[in-house]
Formats: sequence, C-alpha cells, structure tokens
Amino acid sequence: MATTTAAAEAPGSVTKRLSNELMTLMMSSSPGISAFPKSDSNLFDWAGTIEGPTGTIYEGLAFRMSISFPSNYPYAAPTIKFDTPCYHPNVDLATGAICLDILQDKWSAVYSVQTVLLSLQSLLGEPNNASPLNTDAANTWSSPKEYKERLMKNYRPLNDDKPPAGKKI
Repeated sequence: MATTTAAAEAPGSVTKRLSNELMTLMMSSSPGISAFPKSDSNLFDWAGTIEGPTGTIYEGLAFRMSISFPSNYPYAAPTIKFDTPCYHPNVDLATGAICLDILQDKWSAVYSVQTVLLSLQSLLGEPNNASPLNTDAANTWSSPKEYKERLMKNYRPLNDDKPPAGKKI
C-alpha cells in the first residue's frame, strides 16, 4: 500500500509522464496513429485514432478510440476501447473492448501510448484468432471476401454520425 506522501505525489508524476508522452506523439513520425487529451482540463482521458495498415483488409479505414489512464499509470495499463465499430477477431463489436495481452497481463511500465497504438494498428492486420472476442470474425478471417463484406457492413467512417445498421455493402 502506498504511503500518503507517495499517493499525494503520484498524480503529478502521472501528469508529467502523460505530458511527455503527448509531446512524443506530437513529434512522432509514426504514420496512421494519433492521440490527444479530449479536453485541456483532463489529461487522463484521451481520444485516439488508428488507420488501417497498408496492405491489410483495413487499409483506408480509420478507427476512433477512447483511452483512459488510471491514477497509477504507467504501472497499470490504460483502458482502451474502440469507439468506431470494429469488426475484428480481437475486438468486441458491441462494446469496443480489446483482447490484447499488453493491455492485460503482459502490461509493462515501459509501454507508452505510442507503442500501444502501434501494437493495436499491427493487430488489425495480424489478429490472434486463438483468443477471439468476436468468434464470428475469427471464423471468417480465412475468407477475405466475406470478411471484408462483414467489416464494411459494421464500419462507420469517422465523419459519419449515423449508426451502421441499414448501411449497404
């Protein structure tokens, strides 16, 4: 259990770490990823964007995400979920929850927002079908044409505020 002094100092060190990570992301040349605080008043609640990697079924698509940092970050993983519907074996289509080991039991304080977003971007093209949250997507992955149809049926472009239900393929 943390002492009161350490607990009182923790928010400042987390704020400093998040500020540094934000600056690193802004200066980064990593293509297809971005993240920033949703408001100037709360450094613990971010919006992120991931573009589908070139050469994958997700190429040309962009996904918005919510990133919430715990008060003991980086010693505990952030909570990240897809806000844009994402048909993927490792993403729960209904909730946006993500099954990725580095966001659960393999988390390390050496990870940053940038490394996590790059891992998620990579996951889009290389799912872990052995640990699916969406079994339909995992079962369809080996049939690219059918997979792409289901992906596009559920996808909603970032500038589209309408729900995906009635969207034509």
